[in-house]
Amino acid sequence: MNPIGVQVTGAICDRLSLRGDARDSGVPMKNIYIFSLLLLFSLPPAMARGAESMLPAEQLQNLVAVAVANNPELKSSQARWRMFASKAGQAGTLEDPMFMFKLQNLVARQPFSFGGTDPQTAKVIGITQQLPFWGKRAIRQEVANYEAESYKWAIEERTLELTRMVKETCYQLWAVDKSAEIIDKNLKILADFVAIAESKYSVGQGVQQDIYKAGLEKSKMLDLQISIRQQRESLAANLNYLLYRPGTTAVGPIADFALPPVSLPAEQLNGIALEKRPQIKSLASLASKGEASHRLAQKENYPDFNLSLEYMFRQSVSNETTNDPGYNMFSLGVTFNLPFQQERRRAMQAEAMSETNMTTEELNALKNGISFTIRDTLARLDRLKKLVELYQGGIIPQAEQSLESAVISYRVNKVDFLTLLDGRLNLFNYERDLYQSQAEYMMKLAQLEAAIGTDLTVAAPASEPSHQH
Repeated sequence: MNPIGVQVTGAICDRLSLRGDARDSGVPMKNIYIFSLLLLFSLPPAMARGAESMLPAEQLQNLVAVAVANNPELKSSQARWRMFASKAGQAGTLEDPMFMFKLQNLVARQPFSFGGTDPQTAKVIGITQQLPFWGKRAIRQEVANYEAESYKWAIEERTLELTRMVKETCYQLWAVDKSAEIIDKNLKILADFVAIAESKYSVGQGVQQDIYKAGLEKSKMLDLQISIRQQRESLAANLNYLLYRPGTTAVGPIADFALPPVSLPAEQLNGIALEKRPQIKSLASLASKGEASHRLAQKENYPDFNLSLEYMFRQSVSNETTNDPGYNMFSLGVTFNLPFQQERRRAMQAEAMSETNMTTEELNALKNGISFTIRDTLARLDRLKKLVELYQGGIIPQAEQSLESAVISYRVNKVDFLTLLDGRLNLFNYERDLYQSQAEYMMKLAQLEAAIGTDLTVAAPASEPSHQH
């Protein structure tokens, strides 16, 4: 039993004995002892914690790995990248050649005579191939590669975002579970307080109002316990959603952790972000795509070519008027477009320049946002770490001592019941604030890791949470 519980139990036992006062009141000592024990053990127990407390502790890295492997949104991003990577493989290839077969110069009055009546009649086969102007195919493939690369980095960015969401949910679950633990503990202690108040009232040393106050606080604690249970169910459902598993899957308690320090300065973290943040690389790829698109638009000022080769099969013609040996013939040709539509080409160049400018400004805004996020998060982490140290090293130990003193003083009627109750509730609130601050620190750390694009967690053995009262 914790120290405060020992003090409370001791107070109950002392009040159960009530040596002198019991004799003065004329109430038999044995009856008072039995009555007080019945009061203590007939109190309704605290609401049982959920079955998840019996499950093994969830390991954060395992949960992240499951989410990355199963999440359908991430799989969709991967399929999108493969789609654009396949498009990039198509962009630099030539169009298929065109094969041609024709019957040339048939005589209208003899449409089914395919030769031998007129020397100009022939069977012709040919092939044509379209050739873009030099350099266009390479630039088209470059544009497609940059676009596919941007989607590849988008997968990494989505992975970072998913990891952050899983971590934040887990740390919230951890804080909720710790709140549930201290609520269970405080319900038991409040039951002890009710027993003390009832035992004192039964022998005329207390007032009935103290019993009502303790009962009211216990009811408030039960109400908070119901709210905590609902929060946990919602967080567990959200975690199952992120991990893409059935919503009814039981989620065990999150393993305890130590608060890892962040020793790198803001400037160094900003440099890491510029090097590793996937979204920066994605936007940089899109900016390069815009520049390549502008070069491709400039190339549109040059014509594309169409090469052709034809072979003509002729038959000899010999009659009264004509004596043609029917030699076979072939033709070579080239056609090309005349780039006169400059308005369309200027619009293409303007579109490419606008795309480049838009992406460049988005990239600048992202870098500016990352710089702010790093400095703001570092300041918050520093505040939360100092707050945790203050709770662990100062506020909670002092609150424990104050409550212990109040219990002792209440036993000898030097303080009223309200003082005892306030001391317990203050300690309860400080303990909840400690756990919430620890969870918030880890959540901010997860946000910082997502901002710079890499894991900052220092491998540290999980420590038992401080002040398990």
